[in-house]
Amino acid sequence: MPSAEQKPRRPNELRPVRIRRRFTRAAAGSVLYQAGRTTVLCTASVSDQVPSWLAGQGRGWITAEYSMLPGSTAPRKSRERDGRLDGRTTEIQRLIGRSLRAVADLAALGERLITVDCDVLEADGGTRTASITGGFLALIDALHSIERALPDPGRFPLCDSVAAVSVGQVAGATVLDLDYQQDAAASVDMNVVMTGRGRFIEIQGTGEESTFADDDLERMLQLARQGIRRLTEIQRGALGRRWPFA
Repeated sequence: MPSAEQKPRRPNELRPVRIRRRFTRAAAGSVLYQAGRTTVLCTASVSDQVPSWLAGQGRGWITAEYSMLPGSTAPRKSRERDGRLDGRTTEIQRLIGRSLRAVADLAALGERLITVDCDVLEADGGTRTASITGGFLALIDALHSIERALPDPGRFPLCDSVAAVSVGQVAGATVLDLDYQQDAAASVDMNVVMTGRGRFIEIQGTGEESTFADDDLERMLQLARQGIRRLTEIQRGALGRRWPFA
């Protein structure tokens, strides 16, 4: 795996975030999202055909697919073919879809499907959190591309933003936004998904051959809140006038 950041970070500091919107042309929304050396291409594509179980109900759907490309890690990761996904891939893409739908107004979307594809180009920890944070930006641009075709053009199909970050305990310290080396050394690691207004969507926490107490949990959640507030500011800055929330 890639090594940790060359420039030392404080435990409460995010890795450097870089965002390039409209990175590709074919998809309605496209974002190259980088958190340190973790790099994810997030695209959002729009279809007028909803899943069969939603047809005729006047509501839309947002789903996600996730993949680590073969050269994203060393040793090379084999491609997942013919719909045969490993358990990790399935879990992550379901998490991304749940996170985006948690802030969506699917009735305001109308009968259309938005698929957010998150393809990891380089993995150095935090690929699922980067996929959620970058995937949200691609979703925003996709929604703006169909804004005039929505059932009520004045009703944007999202009620809040969403971002995600990892946090953990490494060598006795509570650390934000773990890279691969920190994650591998962590006694506890956690992924936190929150809205821009500070409400939790999902918390995934695990003691790696270790345990943690209430005060440890509170410190990690407080640090995650701090990180997500900063990520929300970064998202807002990247979207500029496209930011749809007050």
